[in-house]
Amino acid sequence: MNESAAVAPVDGSTAAVRSALHEHRDLDRLVLARGVFTGPTARVKDALYAKIVAGKAHRERFSVHLEKGATVSTDTYFGDFPASYFQRWTTVTEVTVSFAHEAEGAALVLLRGSDAEGKARTLSTREFSGTGSVSLTATLDAYLDGGSLWLEFTAVDGGLTVRSLAWTVPAPEVIRPAAIAICTFNRADDCAQTVAAIAGDAEMSAGIDAVYVVDQGSDPVSDRPLFAEVAATLGDKLVYLRQPNLGGAGGFTRGMYEVSEINEHANVILMDDDILCEPESVLRMNAFANVTAEPTLVGAQMLYLMNPQNLHVSAEEADLSKLKAGRWAANSLHDANLLKKKQNKRVDAGYNAWWSCLIPAEVVSRIGLPIPMFFQWDDIEYGLRARGAGFVTVTLPNAGVWHADFHWKDRDDWAKYFSIRNSLIAAALHSDFDVKNLSKLMTREITQYLVSMQYGLAYTMIRGIEDFLAGPSVLEDGGQAVLASIRKERARFPETVKHPANDIPGVRQADMVVRRAGFEPEKTRLDAVLAKRAAYQWLGRTQHGVANIPAGEAHWWHVSLFDTAVVTDASQSGVRVRRRDKETARELTARTAKLMKRFREQGTATQEQFRSALPQLTSRENWARLYGK
Repeated sequence: MNESAAVAPVDGSTAAVRSALHEHRDLDRLVLARGVFTGPTARVKDALYAKIVAGKAHRERFSVHLEKGATVSTDTYFGDFPASYFQRWTTVTEVTVSFAHEAEGAALVLLRGSDAEGKARTLSTREFSGTGSVSLTATLDAYLDGGSLWLEFTAVDGGLTVRSLAWTVPAPEVIRPAAIAICTFNRADDCAQTVAAIAGDAEMSAGIDAVYVVDQGSDPVSDRPLFAEVAATLGDKLVYLRQPNLGGAGGFTRGMYEVSEINEHANVILMDDDILCEPESVLRMNAFANVTAEPTLVGAQMLYLMNPQNLHVSAEEADLSKLKAGRWAANSLHDANLLKKKQNKRVDAGYNAWWSCLIPAEVVSRIGLPIPMFFQWDDIEYGLRARGAGFVTVTLPNAGVWHADFHWKDRDDWAKYFSIRNSLIAAALHSDFDVKNLSKLMTREITQYLVSMQYGLAYTMIRGIEDFLAGPSVLEDGGQAVLASIRKERARFPETVKHPANDIPGVRQADMVVRRAGFEPEKTRLDAVLAKRAAYQWLGRTQHGVANIPAGEAHWWHVSLFDTAVVTDASQSGVRVRRRDKETARELTARTAKLMKRFREQGTATQEQFRSALPQLTSRENWARLYGK
């Protein structure tokens, strides 16, 4: 697919977007968050939005009806107002929460707040009845390290309906234009659903000036009937672009490229195609970005798609000395059930992944566009580069989207090539890049793969390191060629192939015996155990027969005890068969030794090459070339 020109579902939408992407004025109050009482789908538990403390209540999306004697609280993930984040990062000093009501008798509302330790207090109360509206105001002066605000309603003498709840502040003089950019590759149905979720929220989408869909696949989203319906709803706001597959980096960058060219003060909201979208989170991210003290990257949190009540992590950072991403920022919750745990402390992010992240166009003007890494670490590198230039990333609680659970993805995949290569590029650009320590770290990781009989994964990592040492020229085509080659090269290794559990080549069902791992070796002994396992693998001093190992037990120090292991794939959809292969281990061990010698000798020079090439790699001219413009 070589088509790169804009294909607009509605005639003239490209020109219309250019006209619409401008600063907005004459708004009295800015809505920072709305009162939402139920989720976008039945898959999501309503208790993430509001909880029924006593009695009975009935929910709609933006309203709730309490029967006599019932109490409903918005002290929930989506119901809280993140006071700490507004006090720390914005110019807001007080916030007003208002709602409309229909009360059959006396009713009561409490405005409540918490601190960094989660201790709650009542800030103000109001009794009301009949039909009307109520407004309460809170000063944001006691939440710097943590804490939030919420409401608690009680229907005292009769039924109570609450609707149109909103947290608002006086609107800034200028409201920034905003555009959503969705990158998609052969997930046409998912993408159409995501765009439909955006279009289906009229109030939120009214604050969005453009929606870019960047389609890099061979199964066009535009062929879906739902997308045609959405195009009619969004009208001139929707711009549909086709381009070669340049990975997430190329897809998201296209949105940044297009929007920043039109307006240097716009908010560009990047969004994955396969998320379960909560439109309210888009409104909250965009509103927050309009009141920050300076241009700020604003990210949504990731909730697990298969376990929708669980938070992936409050905020993330990267450890470049260990080439590790997704480290938990201080005070973060991780894999937390949000129906049981609350994020009380403010958590400062190092970056935010691009499942949903807002980037001000000023950042693009200052630091350039992302690096054409294809995918993996492109969002991390950009967040690190932005922070180095003085732009903060805020991962906003109470703004979340649902994304596929990471622990259901097997790491033995071609994506490892991009992960290791791109992590080295990011480390070269943004750290001291200690080649000696990095070579030790990478040698250890490759050795763990070898003793685990994951020869294809070891090879994939080796190829990534080799291509890093090739320098910036490896990024010349945006990753298209290496994507095809690394997949082809991995096919040489049998254990990279997934098989049905009831049809495993060369393995009888009767021979399958589950082997559970014992205790993990102490950290001080890990290297000694690794050396011992490598020696035993080399000498064939392994347990014979077939070991059936669950995914959660497939640690290198356990799998390496056997000469044949049938390991459940992390996706739970099949198994991989790992067999000890001395000749392959010999070949890859020798290649690793030579590569690490090269890395120690050439790593620093390669670091300088990438730093020198950064302006060109991230330039509009380079991306225009890749887009064929």
